[in-house]
Amino acid sequence: MAPSPKVQLPAVPADAPAYWAQACQHLVKKDRVMRRLIPQMGSAALTSRGDPFITLARSIVGQQVSVKAAASIWKRLEALPPAMEPQHLQRLSVEEMRGAGLSARKVDYLLDLSTHFIEGRLRPDRWPEMDDEAIITELTAIRGVGRWTAQMCLMFYLQRPNVLPLDDVGLIKGISECYFSGDPVSRSDAREVAEAWKPWATVATWYIWRSLDPQPVAY
Repeated sequence: MAPSPKVQLPAVPADAPAYWAQACQHLVKKDRVMRRLIPQMGSAALTSRGDPFITLARSIVGQQVSVKAAASIWKRLEALPPAMEPQHLQRLSVEEMRGAGLSARKVDYLLDLSTHFIEGRLRPDRWPEMDDEAIITELTAIRGVGRWTAQMCLMFYLQRPNVLPLDDVGLIKGISECYFSGDPVSRSDAREVAEAWKPWATVATWYIWRSLDPQPVAY
Protein backbone atom coordinates (compact mmCIF):
# COMPACT_ATOMS: atom_id res chain seq x y z
CA MET A 1 0.00 0.00 0.00
CA ALA A 2 1.34 3.41 -0.95
CA PRO A 3 1.94 5.83 1.95
CA SER A 4 -0.59 8.62 2.41
CA PRO A 5 0.51 11.93 0.91
CA LYS A 6 1.93 14.40 3.39
CA VAL A 7 -0.66 16.89 4.63
CA GLN A 8 0.23 20.56 4.28
CA LEU A 9 -0.77 22.16 7.57
CA PRO A 10 -1.74 25.84 7.74
CA ALA A 11 0.56 28.33 9.43
CA VAL A 12 0.01 28.72 13.16
CA PRO A 13 -0.82 32.26 14.39
CA ALA A 14 1.61 33.88 16.81
CA ASP A 15 -1.05 34.07 19.53
CA ALA A 16 -1.99 30.36 19.30
CA PRO A 17 -1.32 28.06 22.26
CA ALA A 18 2.27 26.80 22.24
CA TYR A 19 1.11 23.23 21.61
CA TRP A 20 -1.10 24.00 18.57
CA ALA A 21 1.28 22.90 15.78
CA GLN A 22 2.23 19.69 17.62
CA ALA A 23 -1.45 18.92 18.24
CA CYS A 24 -2.39 19.44 14.60
CA GLN A 25 0.43 17.15 13.45
CA HIS A 26 -0.78 14.44 15.84
CA LEU A 27 -4.42 14.80 14.81
CA VAL A 28 -3.86 14.59 11.05
CA LYS A 29 -1.85 11.39 11.58
CA LYS A 30 -4.35 9.74 13.92
CA ASP A 31 -7.75 10.84 12.63
CA ARG A 32 -9.12 10.77 9.09
CA VAL A 33 -11.58 13.61 9.68
CA MET A 34 -8.94 15.87 11.20
CA ARG A 35 -6.69 15.05 8.25
CA ARG A 36 -9.33 16.65 6.02
CA LEU A 37 -10.59 19.40 8.31
CA ILE A 38 -7.42 21.02 9.60
CA PRO A 39 -5.94 21.98 6.21
CA GLN A 40 -9.33 23.39 5.14
CA MET A 41 -9.66 25.79 8.04
CA GLY A 42 -6.72 28.07 7.36
CA SER A 43 -4.31 29.70 9.77
CA ALA A 44 -6.49 30.37 12.79
CA ALA A 45 -6.40 28.88 16.27
CA LEU A 46 -8.01 29.04 19.67
CA THR A 47 -7.30 32.35 21.40
CA SER A 48 -7.70 33.52 24.99
CA ARG A 49 -9.27 36.81 26.03
CA GLY A 50 -6.97 36.73 29.04
CA ASP A 51 -9.75 37.47 31.53
CA PRO A 52 -11.36 34.67 33.58
CA PHE A 53 -14.38 36.75 34.53
CA ILE A 54 -15.22 37.62 30.93
CA THR A 55 -14.71 34.03 29.78
CA LEU A 56 -17.02 32.67 32.48
CA ALA A 57 -19.59 35.43 31.97
CA ARG A 58 -19.64 34.86 28.20
CA SER A 59 -20.02 31.13 28.80
CA ILE A 60 -23.03 31.71 31.07
CA VAL A 61 -24.61 33.96 28.42
CA GLY A 62 -23.95 31.21 25.87
CA GLN A 63 -25.67 28.44 27.80
CA GLN A 64 -28.42 26.72 25.77
CA VAL A 65 -28.56 29.37 23.03
CA SER A 66 -26.96 29.50 19.60
CA VAL A 67 -23.53 31.05 19.12
CA LYS A 68 -25.14 33.84 17.08
CA ALA A 69 -27.77 34.60 19.73
CA ALA A 70 -25.16 34.56 22.51
CA ALA A 71 -22.96 37.01 20.60
CA SER A 72 -25.91 39.37 20.10
CA ILE A 73 -26.90 39.28 23.79
CA TRP A 74 -23.30 39.76 24.90
CA LYS A 75 -22.88 42.78 22.63
CA ARG A 76 -25.92 44.46 24.19
CA LEU A 77 -24.85 43.55 27.73
CA GLU A 78 -21.28 44.72 27.17
CA ALA A 79 -22.54 48.13 26.08
CA LEU A 80 -24.23 48.79 29.46
CA PRO A 81 -21.35 49.15 31.99
CA PRO A 82 -18.26 51.36 31.50
CA ALA A 83 -16.16 48.17 31.57
CA MET A 84 -17.05 44.49 31.75
CA GLU A 85 -15.73 43.95 35.26
CA PRO A 86 -17.42 42.37 38.31
CA GLN A 87 -17.84 45.65 40.17
CA HIS A 88 -19.45 47.38 37.19
CA LEU A 89 -21.76 44.46 36.45
CA GLN A 90 -23.01 44.54 40.04
CA ARG A 91 -24.15 48.15 39.58
CA LEU A 92 -26.49 47.29 36.70
CA SER A 93 -30.16 46.86 37.46
CA VAL A 94 -31.96 43.60 36.78
CA GLU A 95 -34.15 45.48 34.29
CA GLU A 96 -31.11 46.68 32.35
CA MET A 97 -29.66 43.18 32.16
CA ARG A 98 -33.00 41.65 31.19
CA GLY A 99 -33.28 44.30 28.49
CA ALA A 100 -30.07 42.99 26.94
CA GLY A 101 -31.85 39.71 26.34
CA LEU A 102 -30.85 37.72 29.43
CA SER A 103 -33.27 35.45 31.27
CA ALA A 104 -33.93 36.17 34.94
CA ARG A 105 -31.97 33.03 35.81
CA LYS A 106 -28.90 34.11 33.84
CA VAL A 107 -29.03 37.55 35.47
CA ASP A 108 -28.86 35.79 38.86
CA TYR A 109 -25.98 33.62 37.66
CA LEU A 110 -23.96 36.58 36.40
CA LEU A 111 -24.50 38.56 39.59
CA ASP A 112 -23.45 35.56 41.68
CA LEU A 113 -20.36 35.09 39.52
CA SER A 114 -19.39 38.73 39.96
CA THR A 115 -19.84 38.40 43.74
CA HIS A 116 -17.44 35.44 43.80
CA PHE A 117 -14.78 37.55 42.07
CA ILE A 118 -15.37 40.66 44.18
CA GLU A 119 -15.18 38.71 47.44
CA GLY A 120 -12.10 36.74 46.37
CA ARG A 121 -13.84 33.38 46.55
CA LEU A 122 -12.28 32.48 43.22
CA ARG A 123 -8.51 32.44 42.90
CA PRO A 124 -7.58 32.25 39.21
CA ASP A 125 -3.92 32.78 40.15
CA ARG A 126 -3.92 29.25 41.61
CA TRP A 127 -5.49 27.55 38.59
CA PRO A 128 -2.25 27.03 36.61
CA GLU A 129 -1.05 24.67 39.36
CA MET A 130 -4.37 22.78 39.56
CA ASP A 131 -5.51 19.91 37.35
CA ASP A 132 -8.60 20.19 35.17
CA GLU A 133 -10.97 18.29 37.45
CA ALA A 134 -9.96 20.31 40.52
CA ILE A 135 -10.74 23.54 38.65
CA ILE A 136 -14.07 22.15 37.44
CA THR A 137 -14.97 21.24 41.03
CA GLU A 138 -14.14 24.77 42.21
CA LEU A 139 -16.08 26.45 39.43
CA THR A 140 -19.18 24.26 39.58
CA ALA A 141 -19.68 25.34 43.19
CA ILE A 142 -20.85 28.67 41.71
CA ARG A 143 -24.57 28.90 40.99
CA GLY A 144 -25.19 28.56 37.27
CA VAL A 145 -21.76 27.20 36.44
CA GLY A 146 -22.06 23.61 35.30
CA ARG A 147 -19.45 21.30 33.86
CA TRP A 148 -19.80 22.72 30.33
CA THR A 149 -19.25 26.31 31.50
CA ALA A 150 -16.22 25.26 33.55
CA GLN A 151 -14.82 23.42 30.54
CA MET A 152 -15.18 26.56 28.39
CA CYS A 153 -13.03 28.33 30.98
CA LEU A 154 -10.45 25.54 30.81
CA MET A 155 -10.37 25.75 27.02
CA PHE A 156 -10.59 29.48 26.39
CA TYR A 157 -8.98 31.08 29.44
CA LEU A 158 -6.43 28.48 30.54
CA GLN A 159 -6.10 26.90 27.08
CA ARG A 160 -5.83 23.41 28.54
CA PRO A 161 -5.02 21.00 25.69
CA ASN A 162 -7.19 17.95 26.41
CA VAL A 163 -10.70 19.17 27.28
CA LEU A 164 -13.62 17.17 25.83
CA PRO A 165 -16.95 18.99 26.47
CA LEU A 166 -19.39 16.13 25.89
CA ASP A 167 -22.31 18.33 26.98
CA ASP A 168 -21.65 20.66 24.06
CA VAL A 169 -24.43 20.44 21.46
CA GLY A 170 -22.17 21.67 18.68
CA LEU A 171 -19.52 19.06 19.39
CA ILE A 172 -22.07 16.24 19.30
CA LYS A 173 -23.66 17.62 16.12
CA GLY A 174 -20.26 18.00 14.47
CA ILE A 175 -19.22 14.46 15.37
CA SER A 176 -22.52 13.21 14.00
CA GLU A 177 -22.00 15.00 10.68
CA CYS A 178 -18.27 14.38 10.30
CA TYR A 179 -18.05 10.78 11.51
CA PHE A 180 -21.55 9.24 11.31
CA SER A 181 -23.08 10.80 8.14
CA GLY A 182 -25.56 12.75 10.28
CA ASP A 183 -26.87 9.76 12.26
CA PRO A 184 -27.65 10.32 15.96
CA VAL A 185 -24.60 10.16 18.24
CA SER A 186 -24.47 9.19 21.90
CA ARG A 187 -21.96 10.48 24.43
CA SER A 188 -20.40 7.02 24.32
CA ASP A 189 -20.00 7.28 20.53
CA ALA A 190 -18.44 10.72 20.89
CA ARG A 191 -16.07 9.53 23.59
CA GLU A 192 -14.97 6.65 21.39
CA VAL A 193 -14.25 8.98 18.47
CA ALA A 194 -12.29 11.27 20.78
CA GLU A 195 -9.94 8.47 21.85
CA ALA A 196 -7.90 9.25 18.74
CA TRP A 197 -7.72 12.92 19.74
CA LYS A 198 -5.87 12.40 23.02
CA PRO A 199 -4.01 14.32 24.37
CA TRP A 200 -5.32 17.16 22.18
CA ALA A 201 -9.12 16.98 22.53
CA THR A 202 -9.35 20.78 22.91
CA VAL A 203 -7.82 21.28 19.48
CA ALA A 204 -9.98 18.64 17.80
CA THR A 205 -13.12 20.08 19.43
CA TRP A 206 -12.23 23.54 18.13
CA TYR A 207 -11.94 22.17 14.58
CA ILE A 208 -15.23 20.28 14.90
CA TRP A 209 -16.92 23.54 15.90
CA ARG A 210 -15.40 25.26 12.88
CA SER A 211 -16.72 22.52 10.60
CA LEU A 212 -20.19 23.78 11.56
CA ASP A 213 -19.36 27.49 11.50
CA PRO A 214 -16.15 28.80 9.86
CA GLN A 215 -16.21 31.77 12.25
CA PRO A 216 -13.99 30.81 15.20
CA VAL A 217 -15.80 30.40 18.53
CA ALA A 218 -14.45 32.59 21.32
CA TYR A 219 -15.54 32.80 24.97
